[in-house]
Amino acid sequence: MATGDTRHMFEQTDPNGLAEAEQRFRELTGQGFTAATRTSSGELKVTRSFDWTADETLFYPRLVGG
Repeated sequence: MATGDTRHMFEQTDPNGLAEAEQRFRELTGQGFTAATRTSSGELKVTRSFDWTADETLFYPRLVGG
């Protein structure tokens, strides 16, 4: 069943997985996606840099209108 999202899991203690996650972050934000991490209270906070300690990072596509 397609959900419209893609999930990439990595272990924070795995240097290779961490490097791949940071590269993915840079690629997506470079394409215009907005990155946000979830705070401990469950709210989303926009982030401009990769946070390897975040439990979850969400990427939102750039909205185009006019």
